[in-house]
Amino acid sequence: MRLTIVAATGGIGRQLLTQALAAGHEVTAAVRNPAALSTPGVRVVAADLSEADPAGLKGAVAGADAVLSGLGARSKSDEGVAERGTRAIVAAMQAAGVRRLVVVSAAPIGTVASPGRPHPPRHDPGDGVISRYLAMPIVKAALRAHYADLARMEDVLQGSGLDWTVVRPPRLTDKPLTGTYRTAYGRNLRGGLLISRADVAHYMLRALDEPGSIKQTVGLAN
Repeated sequence: MRLTIVAATGGIGRQLLTQALAAGHEVTAAVRNPAALSTPGVRVVAADLSEADPAGLKGAVAGADAVLSGLGARSKSDEGVAERGTRAIVAAMQAAGVRRLVVVSAAPIGTVASPGRPHPPRHDPGDGVISRYLAMPIVKAALRAHYADLARMEDVLQGSGLDWTVVRPPRLTDKPLTGTYRTAYGRNLRGGLLISRADVAHYMLRALDEPGSIKQTVGLAN
């Protein structure tokens, strides 16, 4: 399969890159700084997603069977990059005639308001009592701007007409790949507090072979 990986130098992006190559896929990596990526066998395209320029991405996605994005803010200065960058990805894919897109969001986003969904449910149906009344409120308050950006990113996908999948993991770790994790369409996982970046990447690649994941948000956790 011909894959384009956006933000391939990030934590999940590097895992996507390594696992996609190991599985025999043909990979194009879209990165802000090509000098930061020296993986053999990968076509590297410079793309600064903070500028949200679809023209810079069209060459990266043209001919791809699917696009996978690990895009997200790494610091306060990056706030808004998920929405802006995803708009550019969607526009480039539409221009190139590429339909399949898998992106990373976050577990709390189902209850975060956005312009496209101003009145979300107060609680995710998969969250337990501790998550609902203690963990989620604290996390959402601490990362308010980051989660608002991801919620707007999901709005972009809803109106894109593409065959998208949104993966919503809980807290990420750098533990090794296990390939053993739980998934659920449209909700979080009860007791699902952690998952490794390697396992998130594993599921993102697996979702490409799951037609049922198209136009779905997918809860993911160990």
